[in-house]
Amino acid sequence: MKARLVRHTKVIEDDGSILEMRLWDVTVSPDKPHGFKYSLAYIVKGKRAV
Repeated sequence: MKARLVRHTKVIEDDGSILEMRLWDVTVSPDKPHGFKYSLAYIVKGKRAV
């Protein structure tokens, strides 16, 4: 099964920091037994903090 984007949220704060989260539904596998893949980023002053 091809990964299916379930949720994408991007918030840009007044100070310019960015919070972005993506969640995909994927085929269950040994490394993804829950069937999800995710990406989380928090960027402050142009540098990735998370």
